[in-house]
Amino acid sequence: MRIVNLMENTEGRCGCLHEHGLSFYIETEKHKLLVDTGASGRFIENAAKLDIDLEAVDLLVLSHGHYDHAGGIMDFVKQNMTAKIYMQRLAGNAYYHKSRTVERYIGIDPDILSLPQLVLLDGDHRIDDELFLYTGVTARRLWPKGNLILKEKLGDIFVQDEFHHEQYLVISSQNKKILISGCAHNGILNILDKFSELYGCAPDYVLSGFHMMKKAEYIEEDMQLIQDVAYELKKMDTKFYTGHCTGEIPYQILKSIMGDQIQYIHSGDCIDIDE
Repeated sequence: MRIVNLMENTEGRCGCLHEHGLSFYIETEKHKLLVDTGASGRFIENAAKLDIDLEAVDLLVLSHGHYDHAGGIMDFVKQNMTAKIYMQRLAGNAYYHKSRTVERYIGIDPDILSLPQLVLLDGDHRIDDELFLYTGVTARRLWPKGNLILKEKLGDIFVQDEFHHEQYLVISSQNKKILISGCAHNGILNILDKFSELYGCAPDYVLSGFHMMKKAEYIEEDMQLIQDVAYELKKMDTKFYTGHCTGEIPYQILKSIMGDQIQYIHSGDCIDIDE
């Protein structure tokens, strides 16, 4: 299995562009698929630099309803009008970054909701024997505090975003299970707990941002949460690849505890999973 990071916050190899966003291209035995499309159409330029044919993609999974994961969809469909786009129905709602000083729309382009190839989901969905999407993560163990400024607008009222629009892709192939998330807003440990409920084991590989990034200074509470997450992940027989919203300082803390069990992925980086 081949997984290529088409977009991430940091520059990687081959002079690939980077932006605040995330996009994966994945080749499995049965599919050529995308998970997310970054914040713009720049991921398409990266795909061309890496000799990836986006016209051959047969499906696209949107991890959740934020612009930095959905921003390239309208550019993608200009190149590929046949690939189905799987997203939770709730991902089309109005999501905002809302604080005392900021009120900014961070949801998806509403035009996406009119695309004929769109498949709107209401909860878990099995695409085939290789691909499964799950939702329904409600636990709050070591929940990312950065979520507190992320809101859903209902009419004229802002309420806490509970991330019911977030979904997670499981790829099952050759007795291995690969879990792919976007930002893990619901908390990577809670997402993994739900995976364990479904499969009775941990995944072999996880690709996900951990939503630990902060613009402000990290306080002791933040550092403790990051360390607590790292020690929990270290207990698992799982290889983690992360980037995007994890943040450089949190990654260094995770790395100091988890060692080779965790690796940062940049724009243009490729992961070959031996099946």
